[in-house]
This record gives sequence, C-alpha cells and structure tokens, in this order.
Amino acid sequence: MLLLAVGIVLFLGIHLVPTAPELRNGLVARFGEPAYKIGFALLSLLGLVIIVFGYHKLQMNPGKNVFFGDPPVWLNHVAWLLMLPAMIALVAAYVPSRIHTALKHPMLVAIKIWALAHLLVNWDLGSLLLFGSFLAYAVYDRISVKKRGATGPLGSRQGGLVGDLIVIVAGVGLYAFMLHGGHAWLIGKPLLPA
Repeated sequence: MLLLAVGIVLFLGIHLVPTAPELRNGLVARFGEPAYKIGFALLSLLGLVIIVFGYHKLQMNPGKNVFFGDPPVWLNHVAWLLMLPAMIALVAAYVPSRIHTALKHPMLVAIKIWALAHLLVNWDLGSLLLFGSFLAYAVYDRISVKKRGATGPLGSRQGGLVGDLIVIVAGVGLYAFMLHGGHAWLIGKPLLPA
C-alpha cells in the first residue's frame, strides 16, 4: 500500500504544480522552461511507474489489501459503457475538434469518467486509493483550470467535422483495443472471457 501511495503522491503532486501559478512560474524562473518541462515529465513518469508497480503488487498480494466484497456483475456493463466516452474524451484532448471545444478540458473529463468506472467495479482499498485519488484530482484541477483560464495542450485551436470524425473513430478504436485484449496486455486483467 505504501508504494502505491508514494506513486500517487508523486504523480498527482507534480500535476498539482500547474494549479499554483506562482509556484510554477517560480520554478520556471529558477530553472528555465525546458528544465521545468523535463523535470515535470521525468517525475510524472517515475510516479506513474511507481503507481503501476505498487498497484500490481497490491493486487497480487490480497493479504495486504482490504476487499469490501464483489460488485454486482451488472456494474461491469456500466463501467464498460462509461469507458467508451472516456476513450473518446481522451483522444479529443489531443485533436482539435468540436468535441474538444464542447468538453473544454477533455483530458480531465476522461480521467473523471475512467476513475468513476473503475471505482464501480473494483471494491478494494488499493483501488479506492488509486481511482479515488485520480477522481478527486480531476475534479480539483477542473475547478482550478476554470479559475486560471488554462486552455490545455491545444490552446484555443478549434476543429470541425474532420476532427470530430478522427476523435470518434480513434476513441472507438482505442475502446475496442482495450476491451479485446489491450486491458489484459497492459494491465494483466482481461475484460472479456477468452
């Protein structure tokens, strides 16, 4: 549990820096924009790696994790349904489109839906810590983004029908990949029976 908690604190902690513009600007002034971005990327990657190892270790050692029971089977279907718009929003974060414009901050939308979907079907303390932390972070960051007027990686770039089609096709493709083997390959847990 400690390894997972350390990874979450590191990953989300570094992602909270941009929510405090004075802190971010101070770091950029002290180290320069390139060094700040490299440090941000490296610490984010390190945090993500620790999260993956910590969560995996916890799931492989049930004695070190607290389980609250098994969710009803129908919640799996709800989670699968929620993950389709999450994948579309994830792609929309990087493709100028009307979907991106409508969602305003599609990456945060994707994180919120992803976290909620996983909380519905993972009833253990490790999952509550992981997905609950990401859900809380995404809600907080969305409020912060609105106050700061941050625009995200695409800035104010707008897109049209072609961008929407790319977002939908790529999002559905990513969803299908995860459903049909991608989740098993990346996470080690198949979503559909073989």
